[in-house]
Amino acid sequence: MNNNRTSRNPWFWVPTLYFAEGIPYIIVMTLSVIMYKRLGISNTDIALYTSWLYLPWVIKPLWSPLVDIFKTKRFWIVIMQLVIGAGLAGVAFTIPVHNFFQYTLAFFWLLAFSSATHDIAADGFYMLGLSQGDQAFFVGIRSTFYRVAMLTGQGLLVILAGALETATGLAPLQVEVTSHNIPVQEIIFNPEEYRQLNESGEMYFISEKEVKVPIGLISQNEAAKLLKKVDDWNILNKFYTGEMPVTTKGAGWWSQNVASPLKATLKEKFNKEETQRRSQVGNMAIIPIQLSKRPEGGEEVVLNFGYDKGDASIKLVKTYRYEFNKSNWDKPAFALVQLDSKLKKVTQTTFVGRSGNLKIAWSIVFVCIAGMFALFFLYHRFFLPRPVADTSNKTKGKSVLDEFFETFAAFFRKKNILSIMLFLLLYRLAESQLVKMASPFLLDAREAGGLGITTGDLGLVYGTAGMISLTTGGILGGIVASRKGLKYWLWWMALAINLPNLCYLFLSWFTPHSLWWISAAVVIEQFGYGFGFTAYMLFSIYISDGKHKTAHYAITTGFMALGMMVPGMLSGWLQEIIGYQSFFVWVMICTLPIFFVLPFIKIDSSFGVKVK
Repeated sequence: MNNNRTSRNPWFWVPTLYFAEGIPYIIVMTLSVIMYKRLGISNTDIALYTSWLYLPWVIKPLWSPLVDIFKTKRFWIVIMQLVIGAGLAGVAFTIPVHNFFQYTLAFFWLLAFSSATHDIAADGFYMLGLSQGDQAFFVGIRSTFYRVAMLTGQGLLVILAGALETATGLAPLQVEVTSHNIPVQEIIFNPEEYRQLNESGEMYFISEKEVKVPIGLISQNEAAKLLKKVDDWNILNKFYTGEMPVTTKGAGWWSQNVASPLKATLKEKFNKEETQRRSQVGNMAIIPIQLSKRPEGGEEVVLNFGYDKGDASIKLVKTYRYEFNKSNWDKPAFALVQLDSKLKKVTQTTFVGRSGNLKIAWSIVFVCIAGMFALFFLYHRFFLPRPVADTSNKTKGKSVLDEFFETFAAFFRKKNILSIMLFLLLYRLAESQLVKMASPFLLDAREAGGLGITTGDLGLVYGTAGMISLTTGGILGGIVASRKGLKYWLWWMALAINLPNLCYLFLSWFTPHSLWWISAAVVIEQFGYGFGFTAYMLFSIYISDGKHKTAHYAITTGFMALGMMVPGMLSGWLQEIIGYQSFFVWVMICTLPIFFVLPFIKIDSSFGVKVK
């Protein structure tokens, strides 16, 4: 066999492989939600049906042995990319049909299972196709391109859909909303005062070109009444339908006998001065939207009105999708904008309404992504290396069922399995709770123990500075691990992922007003997380080594998800009881268990070292 086919420069395939791994995940988990919202599916149905799409990634360790037993990992990668492309094409061609919601959901399920299978094979192939040193070196590179896929799915593809919507419909409606230092006045909602339009020529939407919002606060009660008036008008005139109310049952045995008494005890011990919810919120303004003339025949004109650019501290109270037809075209629809309650400066935000052929626009987007995966299939078909170790792991004389259960049994027979499982579950114990409460802490008002920064500032701090720091930490972690190996860096990386959590404790103590200090703390914490997470990924690769490395790596990712999910679920409940400052003290306490486990972790000193 030709040597350049058995081994190829990792730069030719690691970035593209992990970009291809991230795209279908973000499409199923995020882009599908945006698309369904644009196409008029209710929030209730979106939440109910798309939440279940995460299931294949949760249970993927259950069928990971099959990827090990049958065929090669290279085979599974290439075939799954072809199947993913077919699933994307299926979504594209069923969007225009009448029952598109049911049909597209079926294809999203196909995408979810094939993407989860692709993840199993790709992670296994990464271990087979690279030396230990290269695995360590490229661990940050693969994470970076996976994040690039996330940004592509959430950003570029949504932008493409918006551009196609604009190109296939009426001229976009643009509204500038500006905050001003002028006295707050009572907001009067009087829809009858807007005149009926019936103009000749091209059909278009019209609104106020600039809406000025006085900087200040209004009562929660006033805001709720205004929102109800706007919603009632829009629903009455059938611009959109109302959501079904969410009903809750009475407290169960667990809540009455365990959760409630525990909550009361913790409040008494740690948060005697529990802050009350603020009775005031950011000021609001009404935006009227009208159609210039009656639609022809039975035509229905749909307008999606949302954020376009500017300061995210001015936002719509909800996402608006209006349906104008012959029965309601002569009445105005209304949108409601609100200032961030912490906003103190003059700023501006642009909102845009697009009225194109939504189904055609989204169909084209999915055709483009399907074409991308056809290219991935062809590229990886020829450019993925063919490692000698990438073979089927089925043992002669054993049935598939025996081999399946043997794969799981082999993982739990590993030497020092107890310390391995403790490491997998505890390494991210503190971070799993911090990551859930970091953004709420930065956004919450100072009266509630937070730092009170605006939504726009949060995007700058986390979305820009934090992302750069996280990526830099991850890449640097891979580089240094390839120099001296995982064993040398394990303790340093454990410190890196845990010690910077002190930044949030200091922020909760000193509550600085300077965005520079807040940004510096986030940058340090995110860099430490990126650098320290390298050890977790490399340790998972190390303990997965052996005959069933693909399946065993999938099992470690299952433990990782469990270790993140359970503490994360409880973090919000705990923080509300004991307050932010005590919560961050608790987070620091949660950094300690892993350091009691580390002395029992045995790693070959040569693992991860890149041989020159």
